[in-house]
Amino acid sequence: MHATLPLLQTTDFPPLTRGRLETLQVNLGYLCNQTCIHCHVNAGPRRSEVMDAATIRAVLDFLAVSGVARLDLTGGAPEMNPHFRQLVTEARALGVAVTDRCNLTILEEPGCEVNSEGREGPLGGEDLAGFLASQSVEIVASLPCYLESNVNAQRGKGVYERSIAGLKRLNALGYGRGGELKLNLVYNPAGASLPPAQEALEVAYKRELVEQHGIVFDRLFTITNMPIKRFGSWLLSKGLFKAYMQLLKDAYRPENLEAVMCRTLVSVDWQGYLYDCDFNQMLGLPLQHAGRPKTHLSQLLGQSLEGNPIVVMDHCYGCTAGQGSSCGGALE
Repeated sequence: MHATLPLLQTTDFPPLTRGRLETLQVNLGYLCNQTCIHCHVNAGPRRSEVMDAATIRAVLDFLAVSGVARLDLTGGAPEMNPHFRQLVTEARALGVAVTDRCNLTILEEPGCEVNSEGREGPLGGEDLAGFLASQSVEIVASLPCYLESNVNAQRGKGVYERSIAGLKRLNALGYGRGGELKLNLVYNPAGASLPPAQEALEVAYKRELVEQHGIVFDRLFTITNMPIKRFGSWLLSKGLFKAYMQLLKDAYRPENLEAVMCRTLVSVDWQGYLYDCDFNQMLGLPLQHAGRPKTHLSQLLGQSLEGNPIVVMDHCYGCTAGQGSSCGGALE
């Protein structure tokens, strides 16, 4: 059992129901080239859970008939899935917009150049950024601070330098310059606090990154750290779990309920099973539908989730605290 799950189960969070499905968020696996303190997935280089070809096909089959407008790819490092490029290419051919949640350092990893036989390796590689640009993939890139010391403390030695190199590579391809190639950055607090105001922090990020490195980007998303998995364990180890949960509850704003991501998004795990959000996926709380204990994406073909009850627990306060938080940043 997840260490934080028993502490989250007793809740007074209000009931929620689903609206129209707009985004399919797919976790391509927990394998990652980084190990970050705030990671709610416990991703890392030693994780073996990776979505296989058959499940990739189930995702594409669903996109072909569902009318879902956006495919949101996450992980781990989603690019480390060996079927990543096939999935992106076929989804774009269906007219589906694609978002890649990129940690930036994967763009500097060697070993994924497509060889003469058309095979690609398991990592990012220097041609990965070019591939993303060729498919007009929107990039949501993790950069928890514009200061080198803060980033390396949270994500590991050398991560800041490699992240800056990745951003420069993307800028050179036209990303982040106000055109079709969208580059958005993500900020997570370093500790047990809520993010600052998104708009003001975006101004500071843009000023510092252009002055220090000549880097530009489109939007900054501030995302509240969830009290689960690696971050939840860190809170417990520091004796901060109860205080952090109280912080989230004290900052609860009911007006954020209408815009939480679970209303219009469904999360798919590396085996193809469905959850109301990525956080529920990490807690092992499957989407409730048609009386099944778990629902596979292939079982949803031709069916609607609109009006379906959403599984909620105390961690849901993380999405409704203060300015609100979703995979697209602040809700207001």
